[in-house]
Amino acid sequence: MPTTTNPLRLWTDLTLFDGVQIHTQSMAVVVEGERIVWVGPKTELSASQLASADLMGTGGVMTPGLIDCHTHLVFGGDRADEFAQRLEGVSYAEIAAQGGGILSTVKATRAASEEELFTSAQARLEALMADGVTMVEIKSGYGLTMADELKMLRVARRLGEQNPVHIRTTLLGAHALPPEYAGQPDAYIDLICEQMIPQAAAEGLADAVDVFCEGIGFSVAQCERVFQAAQRHGLAVKAHAEQLSNLGGSALAARYQALSVDHIEWLDEAGVSAMAQAGTVATLLPGAFYTLRDTQVPPIDLLRQYGVPLALATDGNPGSSPIFQLTLMLNMACTLFRLTPLEALQGVTKNAAKALGLAEQAGVIAPGRHADFCLWRARNPYELVSTVQPGRLQQRVFRGAVTHG
Repeated sequence: MPTTTNPLRLWTDLTLFDGVQIHTQSMAVVVEGERIVWVGPKTELSASQLASADLMGTGGVMTPGLIDCHTHLVFGGDRADEFAQRLEGVSYAEIAAQGGGILSTVKATRAASEEELFTSAQARLEALMADGVTMVEIKSGYGLTMADELKMLRVARRLGEQNPVHIRTTLLGAHALPPEYAGQPDAYIDLICEQMIPQAAAEGLADAVDVFCEGIGFSVAQCERVFQAAQRHGLAVKAHAEQLSNLGGSALAARYQALSVDHIEWLDEAGVSAMAQAGTVATLLPGAFYTLRDTQVPPIDLLRQYGVPLALATDGNPGSSPIFQLTLMLNMACTLFRLTPLEALQGVTKNAAKALGLAEQAGVIAPGRHADFCLWRARNPYELVSTVQPGRLQQRVFRGAVTHG
């Protein structure tokens, strides 16, 4: 442990999941300022080293701060009525065709002020932070005009400025065809490529660009145009793909070195292979699978066979996954998709960071990394996966400061 003149903070007697593996012996973590400076067995700390640090926590399970790498946290209105419709047998596609779904949220989001959007999103973000989340990706996609998409991105950036959380923003202009462009999808793609993306990049409002490559969204050719525009402006790309059908959107995204492809229930082996070669993360969204009562399970065995990293996220949104509890996704991913508990834990830490292009900065407890981690009231990390129980967060630490507990 390096010598320092500044006070050190110590967490000890831990069962540690460091983002990669579980350490069951009594572990210790030492923090200086915003950074972790030492991690290892408690027995390797000398008595003088123990005495020089302020004891901040003992016992329990420590994990990296959780990362929700796919959310739609900023939106207006709600879609509780559609929940009832789906229970009466109306499909997601039928609701969309009736003017519901994404477009109903578009109407409410356009009508909402930035302050109204911030206030509603703040409550959802607080729920995630109380669940141990220290990093969140927030997508636009409910404005579908340049002014309203940028409005959403500004709200997302503000959430990060006013809360102890890392926020990554993603421009999802290609989420749905707005009503004013009915029958003119290529013209709307022109707007995204020629105006939305350049302006979002110029204002520093977006870290990445996403698309909805689907029959009720946009074609492979249209999505490719969006990817090309994103890359011209130095923005990473991501994709919603293979959720309802197999159009080959995942393979397309991989050709453009996408950070992640998300949903992927209908992904085939060619798409898996392309993702593996590109190093693209597969982000699983069991909340949407559950809410939509889907039956097509993502090809987990193929993804394992090809070594594609598996991330998990809430997909928190007003319609297809109105769920803002990331720890619930741990259990869902194992029960619905048959992930192992270790895969699930890696999916909301190390692999979620990779899905945001931050593999070297977040998702792992190691010397030199930001001190973003959680201490849980649990006997072992797998308890966080097997048991659905709010209130287990003992401490949430963000950049070295205890924010909860």
